[in-house]
Amino acid sequence: MRMCEMRCPGFGTEPRHGIAERLDKTGWGLFFLWVGASFLFDVGWGIGLLGVGVLTLAMQGLRRGFGLELEGFWVLVGSGFTLAGVLELGAINVALLPILLMAFGVYVLASAIRRTRT
Repeated sequence: MRMCEMRCPGFGTEPRHGIAERLDKTGWGLFFLWVGASFLFDVGWGIGLLGVGVLTLAMQGLRRGFGLELEGFWVLVGSGFTLAGVLELGAINVALLPILLMAFGVYVLASAIRRTRT
């Protein structure tokens, strides 16, 4: 059963745009809580980045579960943070920024091409 078919307090009766807005606000709230806790408890960059990435990807998973469209940009951002956290935890020294910038460029180009075809 998809989450959008389940009865969830505050989510079950709203139109889709209302659900999307609440999920966005929830995600931002969790993001600030995680970043604040990460600084407060000094968990390190690897765990901090990994947490942001997992949180971002989890919010996209929730969007999908509620029958909303995935936001490709945020999937890419979440994947980048997750990868950066894993690399930091593994002490793997890779020039990640250029790779992420190139991946973002490919994404933007692909989305532009995809929109012109439809």
